[in-house]
Amino acid sequence: MSGQKVWYHFLARRDALAEEAAVKSLTAAGLRLCAIAAADAPSGPGIIFFDEADAQVCARLREASRGGLERILAVASTRAALANGASWGILRAGASDAFCWDHSRDRAQEIAARVARWETVDRVVDSALVKNNLAGESAVWRSALRQLVEAARFTDSPVLITGESGTGKELAARLIHTLDARPGKGELIILDCSTVVPELSGSEFFGHERGSYTGAVNARDGAFALADRGTLFLDEVGELSPRLQSELLRVVQEHKYKRVGGNTWQETNFRLVCATNRDLRREEAHGQFRKDFYHRIAGWPCQLPPLRERVGDVLPLVNYFLRHLCAPDEPPELDEAVRAYLLGREYRGNVRELKALVGRIARRHVGPGPVTVGDIAEDERPAFEALETDWRDTGFERAIRRAVSLGVGLKEIGSAAAETAIRVAVGEEEGNLQRAARKLGVTDRALQMRRAVRRADKPPASEAPN
Repeated sequence: MSGQKVWYHFLARRDALAEEAAVKSLTAAGLRLCAIAAADAPSGPGIIFFDEADAQVCARLREASRGGLERILAVASTRAALANGASWGILRAGASDAFCWDHSRDRAQEIAARVARWETVDRVVDSALVKNNLAGESAVWRSALRQLVEAARFTDSPVLITGESGTGKELAARLIHTLDARPGKGELIILDCSTVVPELSGSEFFGHERGSYTGAVNARDGAFALADRGTLFLDEVGELSPRLQSELLRVVQEHKYKRVGGNTWQETNFRLVCATNRDLRREEAHGQFRKDFYHRIAGWPCQLPPLRERVGDVLPLVNYFLRHLCAPDEPPELDEAVRAYLLGREYRGNVRELKALVGRIARRHVGPGPVTVGDIAEDERPAFEALETDWRDTGFERAIRRAVSLGVGLKEIGSAAAETAIRVAVGEEEGNLQRAARKLGVTDRALQMRRAVRRADKPPASEAPN
């Protein structure tokens, strides 16, 4: 079933779950399994078997999932291991799913089906089609892409894309349409709801019959007719008035409508994708957006993260834009000061603002050498005070404040910070411990020993997370 190898590791007692029997049944279900040792740093999808959701299991999941980049399935030996909300802690630690080995009759086929789905989705995420349109490799961005791909390829649900301005919502909608595998698929029809004139909204959406109002000299198809067999993308759907939301309820649910001035019900078969930069869930809860309309358009919600939450994608995005701007020539490299500037800058307009900035830098740059600070326009250069700001910004302090308020001790805070730094460095160096150690200012032997000690250090049950 799966052409990809899947590693597995047992943290369960040998008598809690028969390793040989489990491996045999999973192999019979079509999985290509390979065992890993406790000291190994695995890559790719994997399965962790455990009998207690303790800190050792969570640490192993955080390391193996690489912050959510890799798909890890956590399988408990008993139902008790996932009691008292432990499943949620396992997911927060990095697992893609968690359940008990005996929770279904055909658990091996169930696991194989999940792995096959993950493999298919990740293959599309890694394809040129996606990478050439929605660039980025950070865990939070990859998670969003996985949501988009799975919704497009495996469902016909209406998708609601949310996110700040400039995060790529229209590109995401176009990707959903492109990946939709319906036979005889029609076109992508885009309607910006913020530009719809209230007096003409009926015609824009439903079309009109000839003579239905002054100036209607000919019959006209609206967006729902034009999107038949294709995809209708309603951009800025949060700008629709409550009256218009109520008028769209029937066609969104039943795919039937009447033209303005007409008496005949028309049918249309479209896939609905909506986008907004507003928090419709909050507005719906406060009665500012119709609840019935919200639940019709949000069959599969997908939120695109702002650029400040995917800082690791800033430089890859810069290189991506430079490659397109400088083609067919090789894009210039970036001077170290320029790299630091791009990483430390705010992007309130998100990826759209970064793209515009790179365009301005590329137009100023001349010669075969790297991009230097002089290529940055004077009005965009950082103030002197900003240059003296240390790396411990408000986000860092906010995380520490939250830990302190939750009663986390100083030793645990320091240990978590060190573990996060190691995970980030190892991830950025694609698992190369020597390069990661140099980046962290330690020897590779010290880094290996620290990782080995952390894996072997299983805390008492009183320290286990719920």
